[in-house]
Amino acid sequence: MILANAFCLLFFLDETLRSLASPSSLQGPELHGWRPPVDCVRANELCAAESNCSSRYRTLRQCLAGRDRNTMLANKECQAALEVLQESPLYDCRCKRGMKKELQCLQIYWSIHLGLTEGEEFYEASPYEPVTSRLSDIFRLASIFSGTGADPAVSVKSNHCLDAAKACNLNENCKKLRSSYISICNREISPSERCNRRKCHKALRQFFDRVPSEYTYRMLFCSCQDQACAERRRQTILPSCSYEDKEKPNCLDLRSVCRTDHLCRSRLADFHANCHASYQTLTSCPADNYQACLGSYAGMIGFDMTPNYVDSSPTGIVVSPWCSCRGSGNLEEECEKFLRDFTENPCLRNAIQAFGNGTDVNLSPKNPSFPATQAPRVEKTPSLPDDLGDSTNLGTSVITTCTSVEEQGLKANSSKELSTCFTELTTNIIPGSNKVIRPNSGLCRASPSAALTALSFLMWKLAL
Repeated sequence: MILANAFCLLFFLDETLRSLASPSSLQGPELHGWRPPVDCVRANELCAAESNCSSRYRTLRQCLAGRDRNTMLANKECQAALEVLQESPLYDCRCKRGMKKELQCLQIYWSIHLGLTEGEEFYEASPYEPVTSRLSDIFRLASIFSGTGADPAVSVKSNHCLDAAKACNLNENCKKLRSSYISICNREISPSERCNRRKCHKALRQFFDRVPSEYTYRMLFCSCQDQACAERRRQTILPSCSYEDKEKPNCLDLRSVCRTDHLCRSRLADFHANCHASYQTLTSCPADNYQACLGSYAGMIGFDMTPNYVDSSPTGIVVSPWCSCRGSGNLEEECEKFLRDFTENPCLRNAIQAFGNGTDVNLSPKNPSFPATQAPRVEKTPSLPDDLGDSTNLGTSVITTCTSVEEQGLKANSSKELSTCFTELTTNIIPGSNKVIRPNSGLCRASPSAALTALSFLMWKLAL
């Protein structure tokens, strides 16, 4: 017994000393290789303040100018610049959607990452910081406004998309920016040119970037049970100017054009990152995050890659950019795959249906990555007036009901099942760190504090 205790004592002492001496015990920027996460504008400032980094960054920009990637990588100076910059803050930098210098931030990001990738990947990494918030509060608002749980006699008379337009008109900022894009996108230039599409897209981007999602999402993802409501939903972005064209271009050609613009390229990459169908999650969305997918979808509106509902079907939700795969040649399979990410995407479809029904994913509130937000105060308001200023002028006497998850053919998941699945995914992660605890690890992997406690106890016991 004494020998066993002595062995454990020596083992704990050894592990404690190793732990205290390991780099992981160090904190702060003095740790070699440690870099605080920064946006790319700040990372560029840090690089400019360091002579080796700034000179290599200038070299890389020269290497990228007018050269294809293979030619660039054949140059030793270009290779050396890439190697140095991969150890700089520029390599890990990201951007925030809607930040003051968003375009400048994205230009810096792609100046680095286009040199590190082929530039022709099917999916590209998103330059934006990951979305960790969820739509719980907005989903509750959507549920209230759509009539879920309300008096059936009131709910059955509601047109949820019309109600969303009325709610927007009651908010000064939403009304102003919506009126702006409606005016611009409806202004005919000549008999052959229906509108100034570039200005229409800019006005739409301002609307979706500057108006809170509790208004924009309700207009864009409102639930419908009849064709009049669904047509109003389809007309949200005034497709005759912002979406449709005389002919549909090839989808891969449209993607190539989008990738020549840093902002469009970033929004498309963000959509693929957050809406790419995942068959290992409950909702088919990465990390079961509807907020990230819907936000990425809305972020593409106002570009040539703008998606929209393809028809006025009330419940058959199919969205697509204005393109087809005709003329794809030997790239037809790749083109069809790209198009299916919109037209046959279970993550995107589930997210849209869930928002319209007010049924967000009920994940455990103990999740460290998604802190709970304070629920907004919802006050009872009188019946909304008729939307006299609504330019879409669709019929108001329509009958709609809020379709449930079950009616859409989706299986409802109990909170117990969700909690169990979530626990299995997160039990082994220490909040706020990247360390993983292995449940099967034995006494030998105790923490330093636990080791010191056990050490004191064993020394006292041996002294007896």
